[in-house]
Order: sequence, then C-alpha cells, then structure tokens
Amino acid sequence: MKATLRLRLSAHDAHYGGGLVDGARVLGLFGDAATELLIRRDGDEGLFRAYESVEFLAPLHAGDFVEVEAELVATGKTSRKVKFEARKYISPRPDLSDSAAEVLAEPVVVCRAVGTCVTPAAKQRR
Repeated sequence: MKATLRLRLSAHDAHYGGGLVDGARVLGLFGDAATELLIRRDGDEGLFRAYESVEFLAPLHAGDFVEVEAELVATGKTSRKVKFEARKYISPRPDLSDSAAEVLAEPVVVCRAVGTCVTPAAKQRR
C-alpha cells in the first residue's frame, strides 16, 4: 500500500540563505504521507513513533516541486513500518526569468527514510 503527495515548496518553506529548505520540512511531509497510509489501512491517523534511518541526499529550494511517497512495508499487531522517499521533479530556473522552471529529465531523490507508526490500539495504551 502506498500514498503519494505532490506539492510546490514556497518561499515560506525556505529556512536558509538562497531559498534552501530545511530537512525538517521533508520529514513533516513524510509524516503527512504516513498519516494518509494509516487512515487508509486502519481508519485512524495513528501516531508516528520513530525513524530507523534518514538520509538527506540532495537540497531542496523554494520553488521546487517535490513528490513524497510512503509505502507500508510491514504490519505488526500494533505497529506499521513505512518506507519513505522524496523526489524533486521540477526546479525553478531564475537564470532565465523569475517565473521560469524546468521539468527534470529524471526526478532527483532528495531524501529517504524508514520509520515506524503505531496503531489506534497502541495509542490508547499510552
């Protein structure tokens, strides 16, 4: 089972000089995708518990279009293991004009992660 989000990062997402977006924004998007997966699977948002691994592989900037994919890879009695990947597929081209952009020939993987979410039953025990 998979969930996919696609969005454009705005100037509000930029945290550093040069319009650079911090990695926490991507992790937030991973959480949103996991929430959709849990709603589809369990009828409840559940809770995100932990990341096993996170790899930041390329930068994101304001104006980039990003696709975030979450895939349910294992199901326990009260937990769900989820694999995440974020890819940049459109980038702005300020060298051409303020509104120019290009669709990348191949999406660029910007982040990968694996995490665990807990189900509604596990939430109630907390």
